[in-house]
Amino acid sequence: MRLRAFPAPPFDENAYLLSCDDTREAVVIDPGDGTSALIRDAKAAGVSVKAILLTHAHIDHITGVGLAKAAFEVPVYLHPADQFLYDAVVEQGRMFGMPVSPQPPIDQQLASGMTFQVGQLTIRVHETPGHSPGHVVFEVQQPGAIDLIVGDTLFAGSIGRTDLPGGDYATLIDSIRRVLLAFSDDVPAHPGHYGATTIGKERYENPFLR
Repeated sequence: MRLRAFPAPPFDENAYLLSCDDTREAVVIDPGDGTSALIRDAKAAGVSVKAILLTHAHIDHITGVGLAKAAFEVPVYLHPADQFLYDAVVEQGRMFGMPVSPQPPIDQQLASGMTFQVGQLTIRVHETPGHSPGHVVFEVQQPGAIDLIVGDTLFAGSIGRTDLPGGDYATLIDSIRRVLLAFSDDVPAHPGHYGATTIGKERYENPFLR
């Protein structure tokens, strides 16, 4: 498995390129402002992108959907409960004083339990509402290992904010405890901003989960 993050200002959001070392198949996850660098990397690496997967539809995670869609000509997946946010990307931009273009339509809906095969990797969808109503986490299974791409549900030492439209603190904490903390301590968690952590580190040290 190869997982590379492409953070970029102004939000330092991690756009991810996930690929299978054996088959060179790949997916793009949360293409934000780092999407141009991600596209260059994907083309240089010679990977074949099969889909664009969105953990949720806040502005910083979707501003590069159009670029990625044009570059790879693949379907875009989003949970339907976040469709209202996706459709309001221009209005989201105004909230932050930023001009943002409308993004291409969503092609397919995500739901809990869905799986995607990317070469030797299996990606399973888990619903984790709270940061947004339709937030999901992607469990990446490979032989002998699991990684979690957690979007803005969980960060190293923190959790996602819940003061944006559709956010709810109690729902977020429940999602983290019910879904993420069900994984073993050694499972890496790759968040939507900043560096990776592990489930165990957050279980025992995250002040929001004590």
